[in-house]
Amino acid sequence: MPESRCEIVRAIIRHMPMSKELCLRCKGGRLLCGRPACPLLAKLMVRAPVEAKLGEHIFGPSPGIFVGWKGYPRVLAGPLTALEEEKAQLCDNPAEWYGMGVDEIVRMRSMLVRSKAEVDVRSRSKIAELSQEIALSCVPTDTEVRFERKPSFSVSFSPFTQPLGPSAPVKKIELAGNPRIPGRVCSLAEDEVSATHALKVLYDSGYDVYYLTRVLSSGALGLEEKRRMVPTRWSITAVDDTLGRMLMKQVRGYPVLNEYRVYRSTYLDNHFEVLLMPRRWEYEMFEGWAPNTLWTLGLEKPAINAEHEGYHGRSDYAESEGGAYYAARLAVLEALRRMRRQAGAVVFREIYEGYIIPVGVWEVRENVRRAMRSRPEKFQSLREALADIASRLRIPLREYLSRSALLQQRRLDDFA
Repeated sequence: MPESRCEIVRAIIRHMPMSKELCLRCKGGRLLCGRPACPLLAKLMVRAPVEAKLGEHIFGPSPGIFVGWKGYPRVLAGPLTALEEEKAQLCDNPAEWYGMGVDEIVRMRSMLVRSKAEVDVRSRSKIAELSQEIALSCVPTDTEVRFERKPSFSVSFSPFTQPLGPSAPVKKIELAGNPRIPGRVCSLAEDEVSATHALKVLYDSGYDVYYLTRVLSSGALGLEEKRRMVPTRWSITAVDDTLGRMLMKQVRGYPVLNEYRVYRSTYLDNHFEVLLMPRRWEYEMFEGWAPNTLWTLGLEKPAINAEHEGYHGRSDYAESEGGAYYAARLAVLEALRRMRRQAGAVVFREIYEGYIIPVGVWEVRENVRRAMRSRPEKFQSLREALADIASRLRIPLREYLSRSALLQQRRLDDFA
């Protein structure tokens, strides 16, 4: 079997080998390789319709842009052009994806063709200006793209960003439609205000994080001498962190919640339990990885990461959990602002064996958002709340408690 171009697939193959003989015996029906679905059939189902629409010249709506990070400050950047016009708006808006299966998400994202041009992040080149107009538009903008060569079929994955489809170096890009840029956005892009201030104003005006991530990534915000394109994976966490800090200031001024609450959500083999406690604001997040997920292949026992912050937040990066920490924190803080209450919050995230393809940090944000919109279970004691959570966790609660900075052992003698 030919060597895969995808590092993730190569890792899976090393631990769950496929072979021509095995595939011939299985024919996609018996899953002899140990995977939950046949990767060859899945690839064929996606690849054929995409390749039929690929060419050196593509005309279609562009719902967003992608800015790479490798080689920073010289990076590969450009618009994402949809091969299916009717789904252009949906395919770059994860706020609408909750409930979709992995296959559906991968197919949808594979219909976005990425134009790649090397730019300096401080550049005012034509490709940078066109990308900025596309990013600021509130609806997809028709574009005409000529590539140096026909894009080849590929799908790449990241724990930070949404899956990416085919790509190729771009020769020429022209806007074939007029971008619809909201007046509020135009005004802030023209004003001499910091990017942080602009993000706060736009968020309070009703713009969601996915649009704000595009705008920040395009380099449209900030003081003139500091403006630059921001790699997409960095802008995602930057927006979550910036807005989280803003909400934190508001939440700390609200009355403390008067009871324990437990919220939950499960999607894409990720299970979340969110505990709110009648305390001043503090936050902790656990990531409990089951053996034989993508990043725990070969492990016999679960692996747990933990990060936390106190009342005043944190000054260092949540290294062990990365963007997921900030995405979940934002979702919790959004809910507390709606309640007009402050609380101590603990997020338990368990990732199960079926999560073998990462789809991006949006999954964490939308899972926790969905949990926080559900009807909570309410308790009068921490012991009762934790017992309820423990009944649904696969990893024993004591494994989390032994790593916790917020759920101190002295408060939990009954759980020793």
